[in-house]
Amino acid sequence: MYGLELAGEEDAFAAREAATTASDVDVVAPGLAVADAVDRERVRGLAYTRRALDLLGRGEADIASARAIVEAASLGGPRGDPDAADADREPTVAVRARVVRDGADVSTGAAERECGAALVDRGFAVDLDDPDRVLRVLFAGDVCLVGWVVAESVRDFSTRKPTDRPFFQPGSMAPMDARAYANLAGAGPETRIIDPMCGTGGVLIEAGLVGSAVVGNDAQPKMVRGARENLARYLDDGFELVRGDATELGIRDDAVDGVVFDAPYGRQSKIARHRLEDLVAGALSEAARVAPRGVLVADRSWRSEAEAAGWTVTDSFERRVHRSLVRHVLVLERG
Repeated sequence: MYGLELAGEEDAFAAREAATTASDVDVVAPGLAVADAVDRERVRGLAYTRRALDLLGRGEADIASARAIVEAASLGGPRGDPDAADADREPTVAVRARVVRDGADVSTGAAERECGAALVDRGFAVDLDDPDRVLRVLFAGDVCLVGWVVAESVRDFSTRKPTDRPFFQPGSMAPMDARAYANLAGAGPETRIIDPMCGTGGVLIEAGLVGSAVVGNDAQPKMVRGARENLARYLDDGFELVRGDATELGIRDDAVDGVVFDAPYGRQSKIARHRLEDLVAGALSEAARVAPRGVLVADRSWRSEAEAAGWTVTDSFERRVHRSLVRHVLVLERG
């Protein structure tokens, strides 16, 4: 069993993204989830999961329960740890405790001391500065999760702020959200992802960084040129950008593994030669032709148009960006 330390404030959304790398994800407390299995390497690319833990146990949200878990767990002894930096010496450990979202009345310092003492009693050496292994003790609501950290996501999204890119347009999506949507569309090694309305290329950057080959399409030449500059900044290769109509993509059936796009906002907008409703409906139909799964982000649901285009809506979310904008997110599977 594994524990997941979630990020953000939307646990259902975070758990759905985590399910792209883990099986049977279940939220057990605010900011905490458990899973039956985890792809440790792919956890590195998640946006809304901070860490995965190899659980020692789950208990009540108090220090005594946390220490009891450490004392009772089958730790295998300090020697011969396959995760140790040097197999010829005892691995060192450190305990890091956290109260998630101020959701429990627990002293993290006291929790670290008690659990650390339990580890010392069992023969482990403590190194607070550079440990070989980290024991994470997490409290939220009435739940405590205790486990060894086995994977951590790379939290470098601030290095790719839209305003810091070579090409910027107002309304560009935050990298953390773009990564999550790319993951939901199936991004990862040995996959190909297309964004048929790529704009400045933010989703493609994030999909490329987790290993996908990416294809960008946009009707506006300015966007294609700008997206090419942005992708060249962050991706060495593995990307293609074309100017085209999202309702008539110039690729064969089932040419990609996933489609993700942020539909134009505004009920009265006219984009290129299409009304907005026709554009989104046509893009959804074309997406179903070229990929088995997709993610649509918009300022409204578009569920009926997605279903009419042949998609099954497996999940839907409403995510507040600011007071005047709520993003509707549809996770789609063909047929």
